[in-house]
Amino acid sequence: MTSPKPRAKRADAARNRDQLLEVATRVLASPGAETSLRAIAREAGVGIGTLYRHFPTRESLVEAVYRDQVVRLTKGAQDLLAGEAPAVAMRRWMDLFGNWIATKNGMLDTLPALIESGAVGHARTRDELLDAISTILDAGRAAGDLRPDVTAEETAAGLIGIFTVAHQSGPTVTADRLLDIFLDGLRPQRNP
Repeated sequence: MTSPKPRAKRADAARNRDQLLEVATRVLASPGAETSLRAIAREAGVGIGTLYRHFPTRESLVEAVYRDQVVRLTKGAQDLLAGEAPAVAMRRWMDLFGNWIATKNGMLDTLPALIESGAVGHARTRDELLDAISTILDAGRAAGDLRPDVTAEETAAGLIGIFTVAHQSGPTVTADRLLDIFLDGLRPQRNP
């Protein structure tokens, strides 16, 4: 006897899940925002029961947000390259990375336990992000848009440094300005 095919999610259930992920991402990325599950459900326009049907625990919601953000970064590299020059794609991808860092900062109370349990693979995430950066760097090298001697690891380290410094420096140092300067450093030097 064959097992029945799993039913596809109803459109409204999928929409509710997507809305919950979107709101949870925004809330986790906003310092000082109320991060209770009840507040997330209310802002998403669903009942707490709907949230619990999709995400039975806070950890399951945080894990889903984390995974969604990683997919956005990895898929984002390809999507951006499909419509932008590599240097522009890199700069826009840097903004996606900054959103991911901000969201991750909102997960700090839950994320270590997820990593320790193996629900979130730190090494796998790192590899996926480095692959996304390499994809853009390779396209940039081929187009003559980005330096050939910069590695994905160096780019990632630079981005982490920028978001760390910008976060600690307050309003006088903005991440956008630092990212623009960093991108200028990724471009090949032109002979005068």
